[in-house]
Order: sequence, then C-alpha cells, then structure tokens
Amino acid sequence: MAQEDLTRDVDPGGRGVSGPLRRAGEPVDGRTRSEQRRLARARQRRRWAVEGLVVVACLVALGVYAAAPDGPAAGPDDEAVLPAPAGRPSGGFPVADRPGSPADAATPGLRPRQRTPTAPPPSPSPSSPVAPQPAAVHLDVAQADVPAAVDLTAAGTRDWVHWGLRGPGSTVRKRDGSGEIADEGGRGDRVGHDVSPETFSWRDGAPVTSSSATTTGVSACGVGSGFALAVDGGGEARTVRLYAGLWMARGRLEARLSSGGGTAVRRLEDPHTTHTTEFTVRFRAPKGTKLLLTWTVEATFGGCGNVNLQAVALR
Repeated sequence: MAQEDLTRDVDPGGRGVSGPLRRAGEPVDGRTRSEQRRLARARQRRRWAVEGLVVVACLVALGVYAAAPDGPAAGPDDEAVLPAPAGRPSGGFPVADRPGSPADAATPGLRPRQRTPTAPPPSPSPSSPVAPQPAAVHLDVAQADVPAAVDLTAAGTRDWVHWGLRGPGSTVRKRDGSGEIADEGGRGDRVGHDVSPETFSWRDGAPVTSSSATTTGVSACGVGSGFALAVDGGGEARTVRLYAGLWMARGRLEARLSSGGGTAVRRLEDPHTTHTTEFTVRFRAPKGTKLLLTWTVEATFGGCGNVNLQAVALR
C-alpha cells in the first residue's frame, strides 16, 4: 500500500501544531493552505501595528517629559523644593529663589507661591522702664482765723520764715530747712511792727535759735504796696500757711503757678482796725515750677492803710 502524506495544522501565530493528522493539501475548516497563510500574515501585521502605536506613544510621552526643564509641574498648593546646598540648613527653597537663578527661570505659566511674613504684634517687655506720668497740677486757697499762738516749728516741717523780729529787714529761717520759701520783695517801704494780735514761737531757727511769744512783723503802706513770695514745687502735694493781716485797708491775695493756669484770689477787709488771717494754700506742681504769692493793698480807708506779714510755713 502506498504511504499517504499526513500533516497537522500549524497555529497561525507560529507557536506550535494542533489538531489531528490530515493528508497534505487537505483543507482545514474548509480553507486552503494559501488562505490560511494570508490570514496569518494579516494577523501579524495588525499585531505589529498595535505594537508600533504603543512604541510611538511611549516615545511621545518621553519627549514631553524630557522637554519640561524642571520635571513635573508643581500643584497650586505645593512648593517646588530643591535639596539644600552644602553649608545651608536643609529644607530647600522655592525654585524662583534658587541662588544664581532669576525669578523668571521657573516653569512658564507658573508663578512660585508667594508668602508675606506676618510680624507678631510687639509685646511689652517686663524689664522695659515705664515712663513716669506727669504730676497732676492742683491749686487751692482757703482762709481762716489765726490761732492765738502759732508754733512755726510744728507748722513748717519742711521750711518756715519769720519777718520783723529785729526790725524791718530782719528774717529768721528754719535751721536746716529746705530753703524752698523765697522772699521776692514787693512794692512800698517795709516798716517793722510789734502789735500782732497773735504770738509766734520756734525752737529750730537761724540766726535766732528760739523765740517763745513774739508779736513782731512787717507792713507796707498805700494802695499797690505789699509783698511777693515764691515757693518751690516738687511734684508732690504741698501745703503753705501764710500768716498775714491789714490795718484800715482791703488786702488782695493772688496765688498762681509759674507754669501758667488760673489765678486764685482771696480778699480781706477791715476799714476800722487791725485784722489778721491764716491763708492755707494747697498745691501740686512739677519740680521746677513755683507757687507765686502776692499780698497787696487794694484799697485804704484812712491814714496809712496797709497790709502786714508775720510768717510763712511749708509742709
């Protein structure tokens, strides 16, 4: 018997053989061998086309990636960060602030994220010196009868002055006093007297150490005549007691501060005889400011109407 030419089907992809043996030249599934070869070549070409498209797409993506100078674009809420250069703290800095690169070297169309530093509000330092507040200015004048006996040592704990003990030009001051009472003179001639209704005493005077009950003082006669005094301010509250009087006259006391402001005015009048009073002046003024006092004749009622002055005490 003649031997038949047998074969198996070949997988169109060329990956092996399959199926039962068949005679050479016998159609497979009704197709001739030439038709099968054409189908195999068509499948191969489609596969090559798909693979080519994949390769082209990869090349395009790689080209776009390589064309970007700084790699992937930063998102709207991210900062582009570079490794810290040697000698600087790590943490990086925005691309636009990179040393040696201009601000426009960043990716076109993107702006580096801008931050404006916000300074914390200043807080007072506990060690900072507090500026001293200016002293409140105050001036008040009251008047009352003079006590029958005046103790200048007790009344003038800071300073005191007495006039007329040994004549019109005689004054006795508190020994080791502050020296803050100044006699500024005044108009008219001063005349000594020893007819004060009250007595004055002290135990700490100079040049006369003590006096037990003197009635002496000084006076100035005629309208416009009188006395001018000044007392230093020191920033704290101070009290001045002025022991004064008149004879057949109307006297006018003016009190004001050298720094300006209003003037306090008080009057005392007696058209017939002698009258005395204790003016109490309370004031507060900055250091370097003076309390200015004037005690003058405003009107006379016969004879040599005058105002008189015995003593001033400061505490």
